Amino acid sequence: MDAQLKILDIHEVPLVCRACDARHSGICSTLTPLQLTELNKHSQRRAVEAGTELIGQGQQVHSYSNILRGVIKLSKIMADGRQQIVGLQFAPDFMGRPFLGESLMAAEAATDAELCVLPRKILERMISESSELGSRLHNQALTELDEARDWMLTLGRKSAREKVASLLVLVAAHADPDRLGACAFELPLSRADIADFLGLTIETVSRQMTKLRKDGLIHIENNRQVYVPDLDKLAVTAGGD
Repeated sequence: MDAQLKILDIHEVPLVCRACDARHSGICSTLTPLQLTELNKHSQRRAVEAGTELIGQGQQVHSYSNILRGVIKLSKIMADGRQQIVGLQFAPDFMGRPFLGESLMAAEAATDAELCVLPRKILERMISESSELGSRLHNQALTELDEARDWMLTLGRKSAREKVASLLVLVAAHADPDRLGACAFELPLSRADIADFLGLTIETVSRQMTKLRKDGLIHIENNRQVYVPDLDKLAVTAGGD
């Protein structure tokens, strides 16, 4: 009987949601088929090119997004125009801060990306009605806090070599989280953005990438395509346990 109900539930889930990573491992995994159907009526798929600003710092928030594909760059901008990359978001992350009227940071597509855009009012009502959804968003916020603390250690205590290796491990872990050993991915950031994110100069980033390549820890093609023959070795180089 339970198996029959499960099959019925699967068929009640909107077709576009069934193969979506956000449905299985993102915030939508907490929603019932009925809630998914309602949200699907108001959501919109949006493809964006690399470099597209999704929201500016201080702008009013009208919607949130599930990241379906690609990488999003988060930045803080100072009053004099200086800016700092403060984070990266990957699929199937949820992008936005519910119940906050304006964005505290700028968000830009670091790569070509695809988003599922969710109206603010609809989602915030669902959060109020669903303790599971609220709990999932709370857990994501705590995970992001833990990651921010880890990154503070990277920026404050690690060497330039460890910093660059840490970024590569971060991207690799999100590019193919189930892959063990070797992996390949495209760098979502330019050398200038990597330098900004890590608090290094562009020249230092380039030197450290070259050293990692010469040591056989990575292979690079066309400046962006990276192959890691042994992710565990790279993680050790990054200062991991």
